[in-house]
Amino acid sequence: MAIKSILVSQPKPEGEKSPYYDLADKYKIKIDFRPFIKVEGVDSKEFRSQRINFSDFSGIILTSKVAVDHFFRIAEEIRFEVPDDLKYFCISEAVALYLQKYVTYRKRKIFFGKQTIEQLADVMKKHKNEKFLLPCTDILRDNIPITLEEQKIEFSKVILYKTVAADLSDLEDVKYDLLVFFSPGGIESLFKNFPDFIQDKTCIAAFGTTTAQAVLKNNLRLDLHAPQPNAPSMVGAIELFVKEKLKKG
Repeated sequence: MAIKSILVSQPKPEGEKSPYYDLADKYKIKIDFRPFIKVEGVDSKEFRSQRINFSDFSGIILTSKVAVDHFFRIAEEIRFEVPDDLKYFCISEAVALYLQKYVTYRKRKIFFGKQTIEQLADVMKKHKNEKFLLPCTDILRDNIPITLEEQKIEFSKVILYKTVAADLSDLEDVKYDLLVFFSPGGIESLFKNFPDFIQDKTCIAAFGTTTAQAVLKNNLRLDLHAPQPNAPSMVGAIELFVKEKLKKG
């Protein structure tokens, strides 16, 4: 069966250019975007129940812009004045620059890796005397704490936001040839919104090992797994899949 419609469980790309749009034009495919999960901040009561005191820490590990937003949100809610000498350790330069929304960048001690937690850990090892706090979500990827522990970096976690299922009730009667997922949370959201979901001829694509495992764990058929050696991106993997389907007619 040729792929004529795709639902990508992520926000619509910003701007007019995207590999997804190129794919849609090239193969005359309808591609829709819809986040299956959303982020909600914990309130100050739930924060306090974790018995974490911001003033006990001299370094903050920031793995996303969302983490930045919720650290400063909670700080404001509990009336914690973020000290000028607090050190920020960011997963990438993009996250580091995002701090400008809250602090005077050039006057703060800000360090960053290139993109991965392994690279950031290398930077952090030069500051082993710091007491690190890791603001995170309730479904933090295992590789982040595991990498920090392997590098013998002492840190404490604090959950400042949660990943929850988005309301997809308006999609109840909408059918797609291919559903594309990027996290186990997306699969959970599928079944939370549609407990009686039956895959039938609908194809399912998953990006990453944990997402693929979530597909199989829920007794779904995994039709496409990315990244692949010849297609490191999800778009590239989808194109190969679409071409294969066209060959088979």
